[in-house]
Amino acid sequence: MSEFNYQLPAELIAQEPLADRSASRLLKLSRCAGGFRDGCFRDFPDLLRADDLVVFNNTRVFPARLYGRRSGAKAQPVSSHNPAARDFLKGRIEVLLTRQVSQDPNEWECLVRPGRKIGVGERLFFGPEEELQAEIVARGSFGERRIRFCPAGDFFALLEYLGHVPLPPYIDRPDRAGDRDRYQTVYARERGSVAAPTAGLHFTPEILEGIRGRGIETAEITLHVGLGTFQPVRVDRVEDHRLHRESYQISTEAATKITGAVDAGRRVVAVGTTTVRTLEYAARQSVDGRVPAGSSEADIFIYPGYEFRVVGALLTNFHLPQSTLLMLVCAFGGKEPVMEAYRHAVEQKYRFYSYGDCMFVE
Repeated sequence: MSEFNYQLPAELIAQEPLADRSASRLLKLSRCAGGFRDGCFRDFPDLLRADDLVVFNNTRVFPARLYGRRSGAKAQPVSSHNPAARDFLKGRIEVLLTRQVSQDPNEWECLVRPGRKIGVGERLFFGPEEELQAEIVARGSFGERRIRFCPAGDFFALLEYLGHVPLPPYIDRPDRAGDRDRYQTVYARERGSVAAPTAGLHFTPEILEGIRGRGIETAEITLHVGLGTFQPVRVDRVEDHRLHRESYQISTEAATKITGAVDAGRRVVAVGTTTVRTLEYAARQSVDGRVPAGSSEADIFIYPGYEFRVVGALLTNFHLPQSTLLMLVCAFGGKEPVMEAYRHAVEQKYRFYSYGDCMFVE
């Protein structure tokens, strides 16, 4: 684990998105030629080849963070950006929904804080009028719980009303109304993620039009980002870590495009690590090594030594030290070149993490 550490000054952790999505800086790392070059994301279409296939993850983030109270605690609401989504000073609990257990929207896996004293059978209440209620039905380690909500009309409509944008903990501020748009890609369609596929946050409709205007082919897959993407690594040896499963879907159209590109020796450009994991997992599950259409759950953990079967280039944000996402980027770009590029990004004061700048590895 220590091999994937680097020093990052706190002031380089982006707390706000840029006014213009495409104004982000872009660090290009070349695996073949070696070295890296500073640039701007607006130039990304010019970095693509005419026969590339660019693959996006079109998952949509939903307001998965809820604030409420435990049974027996006295609610004392305070102001919020959403008057209906009140925080509680006494007995306040935070629930982050991470995975829907089945097609029934009422049962979820989640993280609860503070989780130590909240046991099975305890009831939770959300909203100024307790519009949403739930019961803890199972308990796991590290704050993980399974929660069952009482049926209450349109569940997801209530989440839109009561829920908060699940900004990551390194963004040290409450979520605001503007985050509902900015912590979302412009091509987000399929609801189900509790964290944004952040490499896609830099794209604007104009950038997408610029890519397609050059005749470059694009495809969309869906992987709903859950606990597997951002869970911390709690082992000393990388090989001992295990990822949670995350659901994905690949349409027939996307599978045909991806298979056609691979068979023709064309480059598949993955926008984000979630796209990489989806494509590589699907290829490894198939009989012939191709990416088939269908839906399943991916738990692939990619670290240095992995042999990539599909992805030929990667657009990605800068990731946390000792994280599985950084390990994936190191597996693709080479550990030493990637870590050197990260040190350069720190020296040049790039903006890091979800609302930060990006890197293109080819």
